[in-house]
Amino acid sequence: MTDQLKELRVSNDAMDDPLELRRRIQDEGYLFFKKLQDADKLWELRRQMLTVIGEGGWLVAGTDPMDGIADISRQCTEGDIEYTDVYHEIYKLEAFHRSAHWPEVLDMMEKVIGKPVLPHPQKIARLWFPKYTEHTTPVHQDFVHFQGNFDTYTCWAPVGDCPIELGGLAVLPGSHKVNKMLDHHFSLGAGNLCVDTDALDSDWYSTNYEIGDSLIFPALTIHKALPNLTEDRLRVSLDNRYQAMGDIIAEHMLAPHLNGFNQLSWEDVYRDWESDDLKYYWKNLDLETIPKDLSYSNQGFSEALAMASDGDARAILHLNRIIKRDPSTDMAKAAIEVVQGLGALGDGSTAATAATGH
Repeated sequence: MTDQLKELRVSNDAMDDPLELRRRIQDEGYLFFKKLQDADKLWELRRQMLTVIGEGGWLVAGTDPMDGIADISRQCTEGDIEYTDVYHEIYKLEAFHRSAHWPEVLDMMEKVIGKPVLPHPQKIARLWFPKYTEHTTPVHQDFVHFQGNFDTYTCWAPVGDCPIELGGLAVLPGSHKVNKMLDHHFSLGAGNLCVDTDALDSDWYSTNYEIGDSLIFPALTIHKALPNLTEDRLRVSLDNRYQAMGDIIAEHMLAPHLNGFNQLSWEDVYRDWESDDLKYYWKNLDLETIPKDLSYSNQGFSEALAMASDGDARAILHLNRIIKRDPSTDMAKAAIEVVQGLGALGDGSTAATAATGH
């Protein structure tokens, strides 16, 4: 596998040809569209999201929130309490949830899937600090996280322009044809699980994304985020899931994202909304649900324990995060036993310095 990035194939020429769209995604494992989504709506969404982020103290004081100039001293990521405190304020924005239901997105997803679609209630935003490259989302298949069924699709879109150096998504075309879940192992980054792709002889594809651009791919396509190599800019993006109405869905995808960290409820999310049409929109649907399969995350945690025992700084950082969130859980107690034995129990700052070089 080479590290050279190749340019994503643009499928705007087939936007009105559902059969060709499905042929392409079945063959290549992704569809990329220029300006699929309305830029004006996305700029307004960015304004709202960055205003909340600024109020949370993540931006340099006195700068225009729309520029997303990050205060590096506030670096955090998924898994940190500090991240969730700000992220869940964004999560309460009605405009954020409504963006997953915009007609241009739903119409395209219906063409791709070939049936009426269900947007997952669990909407997701990604907020990535600069100079924090060890926490870049690792190589993975999305099914390990949202589960349910393989015919579930992600629609990723930047909220603002996202050139290569800001860290958009990259995919391995055709990688979905393995038609199975590959082994995932412990990693830093969103989801804390990664796939080893050293044996795959393929090139990564990405692009300099512009606002409105959208990347769609199924649950088994191998992908990753590129590192945010900018000096001071926060990367903001949408990461939403869609499936055919009536297909199996995992129970946890009906709950707010990262709600396990602070028990965020839909009542909390909806409290200040001006309209009701999207509240609990899935409740009256006859959904077939299955419980979350914890084997993937449990394996990753077991690997982190073993790696931390051997002194791995990244694993120690991960365990300290678990302890800081809630030291009373079984996972935290197991983590405490390991890091206490190493004399590394604390806020993770020593491990963070070792892992990131900052």
